[in-house]
Amino acid sequence: MSSSRDDFGIAFRSALLQRGAAQKFSLFFLIILAVIIFFLDNYDFRFMKPIRSVINDGVYRVSLVASSPTRIFPQITGGFTNLINIKEENERLKKELENYRLKELNVEYLENQNKNLKKIIESEDTYLGKENIILSKVLIDKSSPYLRSIIINRGSKSGIKKGMPVLDKDFLVGRVVETNYLSSRVLLLTDLNSRIPVTFGEESTQAILKGNGAARPVLEYLPEGYEVQNGLDVFTSGKDGIFFSGSPIGITTSEGEVKLFSESSQLSFVKIDISKYKEGGF
Repeated sequence: MSSSRDDFGIAFRSALLQRGAAQKFSLFFLIILAVIIFFLDNYDFRFMKPIRSVINDGVYRVSLVASSPTRIFPQITGGFTNLINIKEENERLKKELENYRLKELNVEYLENQNKNLKKIIESEDTYLGKENIILSKVLIDKSSPYLRSIIINRGSKSGIKKGMPVLDKDFLVGRVVETNYLSSRVLLLTDLNSRIPVTFGEESTQAILKGNGAARPVLEYLPEGYEVQNGLDVFTSGKDGIFFSGSPIGITTSEGEVKLFSESSQLSFVKIDISKYKEGGF
């Protein structure tokens, strides 16, 4: 019986502590009820035993419910804090992955640029040990339905002059038509305004290669009744005094067009051989 009273007292005190001062009336009622139960329990009335059990269970349940916020709230706030921390960590990791991805793409781009430049430099020995070769990077590819030109990062400061031929490896791609101090504009062979005297075939047939804005310029001013054969190499003739003779350009087609050796839309670097240029001609 003493143990039962102790349990009841512990549960009762727990209930009092959890409820707080805001519920004085309920506490006062519980005190009166506890005194009555204590009085009846001292006289050992039999009907009190089941009542005491029910009351104890009720007090335990009330104590459990009253103490639930203090137990559950820290768990909820802790879980919410962990969720925020996990979200922030995920965002940070995403940014790091994106940065790594950008760095990887930059490295890949630079590797491709270096490989391309290495191929250009190592093509035969035309670039190595020659001071007259100016290697230039294509800055802008300006195109419209019929006009084709590029902007390169070399100008008069590097010795570039108007009229100089521009090559991709050893293939003619155009000529300089405008120079600035640090840049120049190159008119490509495919431009509508481009006209170049060329020669091809065993008989050294002479013609004019005219740009038409498309990928393949056409041959004009051919001998009367001449039928162009497919697969003949086309070279500059040098008759205009602008382009040196013998620069390879492309291959003829049966339609009278020339498939260029160098695709102008894929240019990254070009070269200008100033040793082959003379003021007023070659």
